[in-house]
Amino acid sequence: MAEQSETPVPEVAMESPPQAAEAAPTPAEQSRIAPPLPEGKLFVWGVGRRKKAVARVRIRPGTGKILVNKREMEKYFVSVRDRESVTAPLRTAHMLASWDIWVNVQGGGTTGQADAVKLGLARAMAKAMPEVESTLRDDGLLTRDPRMSERKKPGQPGARKRFQFSKR
Repeated sequence: MAEQSETPVPEVAMESPPQAAEAAPTPAEQSRIAPPLPEGKLFVWGVGRRKKAVARVRIRPGTGKILVNKREMEKYFVSVRDRESVTAPLRTAHMLASWDIWVNVQGGGTTGQADAVKLGLARAMAKAMPEVESTLRDDGLLTRDPRMSERKKPGQPGARKRFQFSKR
């Protein structure tokens, strides 16, 4: 057997792994500017629904501030996936810092509320800027998800679950 030579292995400086937090928006995502609203209009409204959640969204040209139930979006939607879902219409239209957004959302859970906000925001943006409607529609942001929870049936504990069968 040949002897194994022990050569010193140089230590390589390891870089810290990239953070899983939200990345800063690129200039391409912020490039569009929101058009002014028509005379006498203060806001553009959009309503979104998903499962039991209903979101009423109003937007106006501004700096990119998003308030959900009078709280900042980061404090209301703690999950990164929910925050990305809410901002998907803005990223698709390259307008992350162009609109101020106020949302009232109720019912359902956090994921259903985030998807309801996403639909309401996309509808409001399509109403305010008809030229981005085709882009939003191509990404599936103007389509309501029709899936709902199934109702509980009589004589069983849940929608699909049955009581245990006993032969005797």
